[in-house]
Amino acid sequence: MRTLKIFLAWLVGGLLLIQLIQIKVPTPPKATPKDEIQAPKEIMGMLKASCYDCHSNHTNWPWYSHIAPISWEVRSHVAEGRAWLNFSIWNQYDEKKKQELYKGIAKSIDWKMPPVDYMWIHKNARLSPKERKAIKDWANSHIKDTNNY
Repeated sequence: MRTLKIFLAWLVGGLLLIQLIQIKVPTPPKATPKDEIQAPKEIMGMLKASCYDCHSNHTNWPWYSHIAPISWEVRSHVAEGRAWLNFSIWNQYDEKKKQELYKGIAKSIDWKMPPVDYMWIHKNARLSPKERKAIKDWANSHIKDTNNY
């Protein structure tokens, strides 16, 4: 019993100490409402529900995103997501970048976005096959011949 108490004391102490290690998410780039992506209302609803937490300046930071070690993973996902694609600054991207992003959206929406671990907690982020197809069709409809860029 004494060994268990010592172990639990060390565990709690360790968990408290790791709270001092914080992952910084870079400040999002300045954006105005006109910089944000424009899409049909249905598509915007799906993007906001399933993508915006990691891919926009409008991240909803839930309580667990402030508790290490979970915070490390959450903040890492947001930093990587914004670096890859930020819907809040969409109109700051040049046309070549937008084309790359449309292709990436069309490809990743089928098999890896949103991430499974994100959907465990954010049930409203789950996309049905029909919704995935709608986003893919929308993205594909914007892909142009990029030989001109």
